[in-house]
Amino acid sequence: MLQTLADRITEKYGVVVEVRPVDLADAADRSKLAEELADRNISILCANAGTATFGPVAKLDPADEKAQVQLNVLGVHDLVLAVLPGMVERGAGGILISGSVAGNSPIPNNATYAATKAFVNTFSESLRGELKRAGVNVTVLAPGPVRETLPAEHEQSLVEKLIPDFLWISTEYTAKLSLDALERNKIRVVPGVTSKAMSVATGYAPRAIVSPIVGAVYKKLGGD
Repeated sequence: MLQTLADRITEKYGVVVEVRPVDLADAADRSKLAEELADRNISILCANAGTATFGPVAKLDPADEKAQVQLNVLGVHDLVLAVLPGMVERGAGGILISGSVAGNSPIPNNATYAATKAFVNTFSESLRGELKRAGVNVTVLAPGPVRETLPAEHEQSLVEKLIPDFLWISTEYTAKLSLDALERNKIRVVPGVTSKAMSVATGYAPRAIVSPIVGAVYKKLGGD
């Protein structure tokens, strides 16, 4: 499936796409990819892989929670460490990392995800400060709900049932906004009405007020 998509991109845009089947939640797989990237001249790194779980941590599968940390945190950290020395040496490059407004505040019933995104947000913005004069751009992407355009008759997930259609944004729009922001070296890009509203709420409203409200929504996403 990925190779078919890669072939379509090559045919449409004339861009050569290489596919590597890698489980970024697996340390050995991740290390193998990082070693390959470290030996290549990578112009732009888009660290986008991630997953989330919903519900009380005590009721969730510990293995899934640990895998989520491996993917969301170390999947970003290891790949950035692999490509960064080369970018700094060349004095050019771009790093686009998918963080989240979920990392701005505690979120009950989404605790592991929120914690991993808190790391990603802070790491990205700290890295940006270090690279200010190195010629390497760093941008954090913090979108709202994103999906491909789907047929009306497709079976909706629980997330889709709880989030109205008008709040979803397309993958193509998100990608364009993100790459434009990276080119302009913006610190953070927040596409989507939902994400902007959450960003304002978590940035200015007291956590004691925001956290229980958001947590109640995420509890529903956990099926309760």
